Formats: sequence, C-alpha cells, structure tokens
Amino acid sequence: MSASEDLHKRRLAAVAPGVTSAISSYVDNAAGGTLTDVDGREWIDFAAGIAVTSVGNSAPLVVQAVQDQVARFTHTCFMVAPYESYVSVCEQLNALTPGTFEKRSALFNSGAEAVENAVKIARYATRRPAVVVFDHGYHGRTNLTMALTAKVMPYKDGFGPFAPEIYRAPMSYPLRDGLSGEAAAARAIDIIEKQVGASNVAAILIEPIQGEGGFVVPAPGFLPALADWARSAGAVFIADEIQTGFCRTGDWFASTHEGIEPDLITTAKGIAGGLPLAGVTGRASIMDTVHAGGLGGTYGGNPIACAAALGAIETMRTLDLAAAARRIGATITDRLASLDHPAIAEVRGRGAMVAVELVKPGTLEPDAALTSSINKACHAAGLLTLTCGTYGNVFRFLPPLVMPDAILERGLDILSHAFDNNH
Repeated sequence: MSASEDLHKRRLAAVAPGVTSAISSYVDNAAGGTLTDVDGREWIDFAAGIAVTSVGNSAPLVVQAVQDQVARFTHTCFMVAPYESYVSVCEQLNALTPGTFEKRSALFNSGAEAVENAVKIARYATRRPAVVVFDHGYHGRTNLTMALTAKVMPYKDGFGPFAPEIYRAPMSYPLRDGLSGEAAAARAIDIIEKQVGASNVAAILIEPIQGEGGFVVPAPGFLPALADWARSAGAVFIADEIQTGFCRTGDWFASTHEGIEPDLITTAKGIAGGLPLAGVTGRASIMDTVHAGGLGGTYGGNPIACAAALGAIETMRTLDLAAAARRIGATITDRLASLDHPAIAEVRGRGAMVAVELVKPGTLEPDAALTSSINKACHAAGLLTLTCGTYGNVFRFLPPLVMPDAILERGLDILSHAFDNNH
C-alpha cells in the first residue's frame, strides 16, 4: 500500500465525506509550480490552491514574515489588543484597490466572510434590503453566500432554507447570449427595475470575471453600465475580486481592466500566500457608516496572516507578478488556441486566469463527460487541473504566477496530449 493509499484509508475513517479532493494523492511539499506527494510523485500545479498560492507555496518573504511573527505572538484579537500589521494590510488594500477616493478596510478570515460583511455594510449604509447577484455567480458556502451563489450542486442542494432578499439577474455570457455589454446590461437592469425596484436595492454584487461559474468574461461595457446604474439608483456596487484579485488577471484587480471603481471590493485567496485572510475595502463614506463593534471577528486579521499578506504583496510588487500573469496567460491562450479539437467552443480569460469551454461539436450543448475524461487524463499524467462552470464543462487554469516557463510548457504538453487522446 502506498503512503497516499494509507492516508486515504485513514481519511475515510476520520474526515466527513462531504469534504472532497480533486486528486487522491496527499501532498508532502510544494514549490512555485509543482507539488510532491508523500510517495515522491511530482505534480505540475495548474490550480494554485484555487488561485491562492499566486506567489508560490513557500515564497521567501512570506516564510520569513510568518516565522518572525510566530516568534513574537500568534494572536491577541485585533478587537481586544490591536497591532501594526493589521493596519499595514488595510493601508495596502486602500492604496492598491481601484479608486482615488478615501477608503477604509476591514479584515476577515475567508472570502465568504468578506462577502457577508460587504452585504452587511451595504445594507447598513443604504438601509435597504435587496441584493442583486447574477446567473453563474459564486460567492461562498455559508448560508447567506449560498443564497448569493447560483449553482445548486454541490454548493446548495439540501442546505436550505436560505437568506431572503436575494435576487438574480442574467449575466453577460458572450458565447451563449451573443449580446453586447450594453445590451446585456440593459436586459439585467430591466429585470432589476421590474422585479426588485431600484429603491429597494442595497447592492449589486458581481465577480468582474466569474470564477466557479466558468471564468465567464462579460462583454465590454457590461460592468460599467451596471456600476453607473447602481450609483444612479443609490445602490452600492460590490466587486467580488476574491478569485480575480492580486495580479491574477494581469493587473492588481480585474475591475481596472473595465475602468470601474467599485464602491466596495472583497478580497481573499491570493492575498496572503496561502494563509487565511480576507478583506472588505471601500469608500470611506460607506465603510464609516457602520457603528462601533458592528464589524469584526475573533480571528479576523490574525497577525500571522497579516504578516504573510505583507510578504505576499511585497513579492507581487518586487517580481511584478501582474506582468508575469500576462505572460503566463498569453502562453496558455496560444497553446489552447492551437489545439485542433472539435469540442472547443471558446478559449477565454484574462491574464493567468484562463479557461476553455467544451461542447458537443457543432452545438453549444455542454459536454461535461468529455471535460471529466480529459481532466482525469491530466491527473493520470501528473498535471493538476480543475474544472468549473454551471454545466461542468469548463477547464480553468490558475497556475502560480511564479511558475517557471519550462514547467508551464511541460504542463501544457500534458494537457495537449490529453485533448489529443480524447476526441
């Protein structure tokens, strides 16, 4: 029995079966682009912990910052006895996120927690109940964020009832709706005005590029039109940049590509090099409305996670990982575009957030079975890939932004062979 098989046997007896894993191997160590399992097998990592380890799994500045902080203190709770690193992370978020207006930030533990708090803040500031989200959107697994999330399986099935006053509008999905950004926005706004009422909307919440929903990139003009409408309606425009943030799309934040300045931005994943940290950053005029004690949490902005975030942000800045994301994305996109496979309907994405959608040839009917088959072939060959999409027919590629070119090319060779062998 291999070491991974032994661990898996122990897992079955100890871990709740509702928690699943993409592969059955168990990781022993990891670097900037590869994972090595407990049996010594190397995996090329096209997942980065779902866009978390953008600076690598053990970036030197992150490691040093964490080690230094652990030696000083591990926790005091910022709400009890504050410390500088929490303030420093908030300063960085205020400076890096889009918008030249005065900002404030608050720190939390996870992306779902950040989204929940952004909704809390928007409702408090506007004194309105309704939150508008979009088809194919994903915002988390807590009760409120499950309500905000579109896809039922595996995220929502059997877990209701869910939080009220959540309304869903159609997303701009150019491959499937064929609409311009302006036309798609007009369609969504018409539904919001008719079915929710502008005066009831506390917030519009949207991913600038949808993550779990299939890396859907809205048509140009869609996001600016929604942001303009939100401001005219007195609603808060919230960009969920949990998967797109921190250089992933070729800029610090995906909102910048569309020229929008969200009222609030939620962040997590790539912020802290693998440690649990999240944030809500936004206009001071909105953030300052919440009463003292209304935001917080025991572990939110933990000093070790804050130290890691400062190391990760400095790594992104020093290595210019936004430029690295553009280079990686161009390489992946070129290779995917060169694949001669009849099931490829579209290659899309931005920066090092790239996807390919598979359909039955000659149609737009999703082919989840083929997607699964190719994914298994990649895993069998030592390439860690992930699928996503409302229909389960999208490959998403999220390599660490420090991945060397040679490893990236090896991974793309494996991917190419998997496509060639699955027609």
